[in-house]
Amino acid sequence: MIKPLHDLLNTIDDINRQDPNQEPDGSPKELVYGQRMSRELSEFAPDADELLQIAARAQHIERWVIARSDYPMDRAGYKKWRTELGVHHAQRTADLMHNHGYSAADCQSVADMLQKKRLKSDPQVQTLEDVICLVFIRYYLEDFARKHDEPKLISIIQKTWNKMSADGHAAALKIPLPDSVSALVGKALGA
Repeated sequence: MIKPLHDLLNTIDDINRQDPNQEPDGSPKELVYGQRMSRELSEFAPDADELLQIAARAQHIERWVIARSDYPMDRAGYKKWRTELGVHHAQRTADLMHNHGYSAADCQSVADMLQKKRLKSDPQVQTLEDVICLVFIRYYLEDFARKHDEPKLISIIQKTWNKMSADGHAAALKIPLPDSVSALVGKALGA
């Protein structure tokens, strides 16, 4: 890993270490999430370039600063919250990249990835989306399943699946899941 990338990833981690929300072990949620994204990217796309590595680590940078509770608790409110988060993640990351000596073009490229511009047509954005979905399935789906009813879960799994590429699907099917979650995935995919 080259030094500017190493320093930038450490800066992202330092920022996410400030997350007041914690994992059960007391670790800051978004610090853990960013590191999971990097690990998943290295497994799924070991040749990922530097910009994709940055986007993966910064996917949820400072997610806690824009609270979901500040938006209506309906689909439109959720979409608005997610869009504004995407803009925040993109701008915050581009600013950090600029401070670490990255070009304006590289900053814009990562900002576009974080806002999911050209999903399905840009291989970098699609790889980032696949990694996001794989991290969700591997680390968060089981807990999510405990909190929602089956029809909602099936819908979420189907929406997640539809965002993924064929390579993402293949990787997802290799993730070991508890039997109850695996059965839900089977129902969602019509297996």
